[in-house]
Parts: sequence; C-alpha cells; structure tokens
Amino acid sequence: MRDAYHEELDSIGESLVEMARLVGSAVGRATTAILDADLKLAEAVIAADEKVDDLQRDLEARAIALLARQQPVATDLRIVVTSLRMSADLERSGDLAQHVAKLARLRFPETAVPRDLHATILEMGQLAQRLMAKAAEVIITKDVDLALQLEQDDDAMDLLHRTLFQHLMDDRWKHGIETAVDVTLLGRYYERFADHAVSVAKRVVYLVTGEHADEIAPPASVEGA
Repeated sequence: MRDAYHEELDSIGESLVEMARLVGSAVGRATTAILDADLKLAEAVIAADEKVDDLQRDLEARAIALLARQQPVATDLRIVVTSLRMSADLERSGDLAQHVAKLARLRFPETAVPRDLHATILEMGQLAQRLMAKAAEVIITKDVDLALQLEQDDDAMDLLHRTLFQHLMDDRWKHGIETAVDVTLLGRYYERFADHAVSVAKRVVYLVTGEHADEIAPPASVEGA
C-alpha cells in the first residue's frame, strides 16, 4: 500500500512536469502565431490548452483522493497541497498562452504587433518559455538554488514590460488606440506568465525546505544564467 501511495505521489510530480512543458511550448508557439499572423498555429495553441486543463483536473482529483485515503502528514502533506497550488499556476499559464493565440486569431490576417515592437515581443515570448523550462527543471530536481534564481531572471521580463510602456507613452506612437490596447494586453500576458513560473519555483522551495522563498537569501547571480 505504501509503495502504491508513493508511486501516486511521484505520478503527481510527473503530471506537473508535463503541464509545465506543455504551457512552455504553448507560449512559444503563441508568440510565433502573433508575430507571423499564423492563424493555423494560433488555432492549434487554443485547442491544445484543453490538454493542460485535463491534466489539471486529473491531478486535482488524484490529490484530493490521496488526502482522503492516506491522510498524509509532514512532508507528504506538503507535497500534495503544494502540487495542487502549482497545478493552478500552470493551468493559468496555459490560459495566458491561449490569450496570446486568441489575440493573433482576432487580428488575423493582420498582426497585433507593430513591426517596431516585434523584437521586444519575441524576446518576451522566448524569455517566458525559458522561465517555464527552468520551472519544470526545478520540479524535477528540487534544486532550491535554481528555484531562487527564477525571481532574479524574472527581472528581465519586468524590464521588457516597462519597455513596452515606454513605446506606448512616446509622443511618436503612430499605431492607434486599438494596437495600443493589444500591445498592453500582450505585455500583461507575458508578465503574468513569468510570474506564474516564478510562483511554481517558490512553491518547490517551500516543498523542499518548509520555508517560504522570501525568507531565504537568493543565490549569487550566475554569469550567463
């Protein structure tokens, strides 16, 4: 019985990794869709979000069943409760990637992103994907130092987000109100996606140490990280 119990705990962790990989891929593909006005790719991203939702619902059901049957305590209880919270972060990340794809679909055959902002949006999309890949690695390795680095990595996303607003507030903005709204929304989607990746990493810190990430000193920055 105990072996089956721990196998089920392990399978919950594997589901979290799969969710993280799916939403990381989704945000990368959604970024391509919105920059290239690729309707087919946008539709694929939108449809694929159902897989993430299914994984989240299945994980939730299994976690609740474990709580009811096994009444875990200490570390095992932290694993189950923290996994539920991480799955919610990951499900929301998938929704945000889907929002990017839906905006691409809404503006097709035009692109929602002006040419002079393509590089910034591309960088935000690539960074979001890297952050989620690192979050997946943290789930697998339980590496606390790597988890704490994510919050520092997220500073780059915050900087890109501010860069978008500088463009929007510039007197030379010539793309109109509708495009300004689109760009504002996109910036928010990517910024929130990154926040969810950081949240996942912080929850792993709590799972491993029993302490909240904000109570632990961050590791020194690694060159090229």
